[in-house]
Amino acid sequence: MYLQKLTLLNFKNYTEAELDFHPAVNCFVGNNGAGKTNLLDAIHYLSLCKSYFNPVDSQQIRYEQDYFMLQGSFEKNDLEEVIFCGLKKNQKKQFKRNKKDYPRLADHIGQFPLVMISPYDISLVIEGSEERRKFIDNVISQTDNRYLDTLILYNKNLTNRNSLLRQFAERGHFDMDLLSIYDEQLKITGSEIYQKRKAFLESFTPTFNEQYRYLSNEAETVTLQYVSQLNESEFEEGLSRSFQKDKVLQRTGFGIHKDELEFTIHGYSLKKFGSQGQQKSFLIALKLAQYSYLTKMKGFKPLLLLDDIFDKLDDLRIKKLMEMVVQDNFGQLFITDTNRERIEKVFSEIGMDIKIFEVDKGAVEGGHIKDMEEYLQTKGE
Repeated sequence: MYLQKLTLLNFKNYTEAELDFHPAVNCFVGNNGAGKTNLLDAIHYLSLCKSYFNPVDSQQIRYEQDYFMLQGSFEKNDLEEVIFCGLKKNQKKQFKRNKKDYPRLADHIGQFPLVMISPYDISLVIEGSEERRKFIDNVISQTDNRYLDTLILYNKNLTNRNSLLRQFAERGHFDMDLLSIYDEQLKITGSEIYQKRKAFLESFTPTFNEQYRYLSNEAETVTLQYVSQLNESEFEEGLSRSFQKDKVLQRTGFGIHKDELEFTIHGYSLKKFGSQGQQKSFLIALKLAQYSYLTKMKGFKPLLLLDDIFDKLDDLRIKKLMEMVVQDNFGQLFITDTNRERIEKVFSEIGMDIKIFEVDKGAVEGGHIKDMEEYLQTKGE
């Protein structure tokens, strides 16, 4: 699978642009703030129905415009697949595959898998456990549609149970029969999610360790550990034991919404004791392991997006990373950098041809628009 063409209209800082891509390596170069990362985010949006950086869809619309549109032409299984996304202010987001609407956006997730590596990923290290749970959920959801549905149902039941606990506290009366209904639903969905997260990490961790050893030249020892309350207790037992505390706090204290992914280096917290370079290497290894996992589970290679990753990596790690990603086990690659000479030097050293796009203030060299004009004419815009 690879992305042949990308068209943007009123997306972030772009008025319009159309880009034709190389099936191997594509590089966006330009100054900070030019719009390089926005091109990666447009690709991410087409693959996963959302921005990598901002969950508010309307904020992707260009300033003082009423809508944005994205279109991508993918080659998949020797067929062309055209994905269209459009959003008007105060209206529902549209996603189409070959001009047909999706009944649910969730049905699109995993059809065109993607892995993105960005400075934003540092939130996985420095922020709370929710960010690390999102990482796990994102990877599994691209390979298992039922997982996403189960997770949505679990979160709905969790919200309802927490609301019930607050109502009970206000009334001073607890209806245990009603509470038990939500407990049973949490148990069913939560246990299924726990088993899938556990199986995923058992498969994922050895690949991660291998990627980090290669990147660091075996200079450091790191670990990745899945921590869950369900490692110690069955769901029903845990909810029962947590009940008195839940009554006081008016929220559910036991379940997979408390799961954690612990990162360590030489046995110590990566957040507290890892250097910036070590943290970045850890995150890159994490994402490359995600790529390998998706390739194995999907049977074809996802897109790989690398946003400004050369910062805070020494020359050895940069070269080893690039050697790794241009090997046959990786597919189409998109990279951003402020330094064109650095990009050219790195790829010349490893003997790899690349396609470079110059980006400047929301304009891409050679960009033009065709398909979107045709779409607008048919819609009377």
